[in-house]
Amino acid sequence: MQLQVKGIRRKILKMKKILFLVSLVSFAGQPVSALETKAKKTLRVLIVLTSHGALGNTGKKTGYYLSEVTHPYYKITAAGIDVDFASPQGGSAPMDERSIKEADPENSKFLADLKLSSRLKNTLKLSVVKAGDYSAIVFAGGHGAMWDFSTDAAVARISREIYENGGVVSAVCHGPASLLNIKLTDGAFLIQGKKLTGFSNGEEKAVQLQDVVPFSLENELKKKGAIYYSVPNWGVNVVTDGRLITGQNPQSASLLGETIVKVLLHSK
Repeated sequence: MQLQVKGIRRKILKMKKILFLVSLVSFAGQPVSALETKAKKTLRVLIVLTSHGALGNTGKKTGYYLSEVTHPYYKITAAGIDVDFASPQGGSAPMDERSIKEADPENSKFLADLKLSSRLKNTLKLSVVKAGDYSAIVFAGGHGAMWDFSTDAAVARISREIYENGGVVSAVCHGPASLLNIKLTDGAFLIQGKKLTGFSNGEEKAVQLQDVVPFSLENELKKKGAIYYSVPNWGVNVVTDGRLITGQNPQSASLLGETIVKVLLHSK
């Protein structure tokens, strides 16, 4: 009887070993795409829009530039990464109406999806957002960003926390105004000694708003110790310095999204 019991135990142990080996082979045999999909489930990106809708003292309206939201959004979500939208004040973020007058398939696709486009009218309030929920933050441009991004305490706080948690901080066009007052815990400005870009003085003059905006973005970035790079007006230009990714203008928004995805997946 005891010999029979010992024999049964040996068979059970043998079966457990076989099942364990099978499970290892099964996991190792998964395609890379399947493993990447699992990794992506832990990634989440926050796109931040301006809450400012007045174009200085001109009496005209401004806000965020739509393609600087939609182009990164579609590149990021195509990689299986979730995206949330936030703004300094939360709620409905003002859109620069000039940004929807251009023929842009991605803008049209985004606006046609009422469930998706309604999210821009119900953005999260940045001050209550938890940095630990996100692997990257993206500051969309539009002239409105020149009035609220550089002075908003929540912009500086969540950017610092995401960056120091090993995440990506990125911005496009006028979005780099958000970078001007981000200080790390050691007291240094995040952009000090970093390579970056943003809407250039030449482009500001081209749209005849150099005397309307509260400051020159290019000049202020340089004053804070950034190493600023630009290309001729409206050329595609994305600059990466570690986990800091910036784009010069609306034309750079799509490549910005692609670059964010590459950096995030590489870091995994």
